Amino acid sequence: MRKKKRVMKIIFIVLIAVLILLLIIYINHQVHLKEEAELRLPLGQMVEVDGHNMSIYMEGTGDITLVFMSGGGTCSPLLDFKSLYSLLSDKYQIAVVEKFGYGFSDVVDKGRDIDSILEDTRTALASAGLNAPYVLCPHSMSGLEALYWAQKYPDEVSAIIGLDMAVPDYYDSMNINIPIMRIASWAANIGVTRFIPGISDSDAIKHGTLSDDEKEIYRAIFYSRTATVTMINETERVKENAEKVNSMGAPQIPMLLFISDGSGGTGFDKETWRKIPIEYISQIDEGEYIELDCPHYVHDYEYKTISESIIAFLMER
Repeated sequence: MRKKKRVMKIIFIVLIAVLILLLIIYINHQVHLKEEAELRLPLGQMVEVDGHNMSIYMEGTGDITLVFMSGGGTCSPLLDFKSLYSLLSDKYQIAVVEKFGYGFSDVVDKGRDIDSILEDTRTALASAGLNAPYVLCPHSMSGLEALYWAQKYPDEVSAIIGLDMAVPDYYDSMNINIPIMRIASWAANIGVTRFIPGISDSDAIKHGTLSDDEKEIYRAIFYSRTATVTMINETERVKENAEKVNSMGAPQIPMLLFISDGSGGTGFDKETWRKIPIEYISQIDEGEYIELDCPHYVHDYEYKTISESIIAFLMER
């Protein structure tokens, strides 16, 4: 009996210690969030979409508008794409749309079916005074949105430039672990992520051309936009979204795909990762692809090569 009481007492003490530790971690997180408030002030324009604030960043001038669309879970699209679009804004109008749950946009617990995502993006661009047609530059998961856009509103899309973008067939075998995402979300909301060395240093920070100030802004955004509920809702619907895009066929518009070596978190081996988009682009009459020996966030590694190729591709059209 005494032994049982002693075990229960130890368990109770451990639980209390864990709760106190979590409370300290949470308080530390809240203090840092308050200190980082100025770093999280929007760098672009905020527009109202469906009663919430969405961030859109514009730079440059030109008759052609390049719309950059981020992959799933990219906490700061605006800064993630900067190394690339800064090399293009002297020739083109640049727009980076930060979906709900990303960057400076509001975190919103709403459905993320492909139609809702697309209509949010179209509304944001129109509210910012930009008019179609656009050249869409999607990374990863937003490739589905770009393809659907070209399918549903063909007059609004003049070309797609895929930055290692997803095509529907990827999702046939992709393993998506929502419970792990929810644990990551909980850890981020509590502030556990602040104690993991280097976790906030994205590819854009390590390999891009961001200034020291921009790197600090990126880190501040990371601690408030990791595995948000909006991102999780989006991921929960992605296989269904991919099926819908696939059912509508490949849009026949000019398309240039930059394809990585599959490293950097795709979950695919190099051969499979490259085979799927190459088979997809073979259906496109004006389709081209360029293989790059770098990880998934190609625009943070090969931004110079990609910018030169984009310019050449668009000049031919």
